[in-house]
Amino acid sequence: MVRDSKREDQRIQSTNLISYVVRDEKDQDIMQGMGRTLNVSEGGILLETHVPIDPHYVLTVTIALEDEVVEFKGRIVHSAKHEDGGFTSGIAFMEISEEKRRYLRQYVMLFKGQEDVL
Repeated sequence: MVRDSKREDQRIQSTNLISYVVRDEKDQDIMQGMGRTLNVSEGGILLETHVPIDPHYVLTVTIALEDEVVEFKGRIVHSAKHEDGGFTSGIAFMEISEEKRRYLRQYVMLFKGQEDVL
């Protein structure tokens, strides 16, 4: 579990492949790709990618839990390039309905249970 006094939500280590789409201010697709989560919370994710993602754009990430697939809009709040050439981006979710928040809660609890076993 990752705990930071500045964070509202508890972050859980979670390494999962997800797809993402980057959209401009006119909601036009600019690029899409695959990345992996490094951690997740009800408020956002830390996403690792092979390419940088411009923080001026909005992302849509697709998260799967069992047989359900849900899309979340997010904005990049920080990003970094690593020595190995990869990138990490902190993504804060935007416009989350109560239904999507419940889904995230379930997703986080699933990985919290796995983390407790480790």
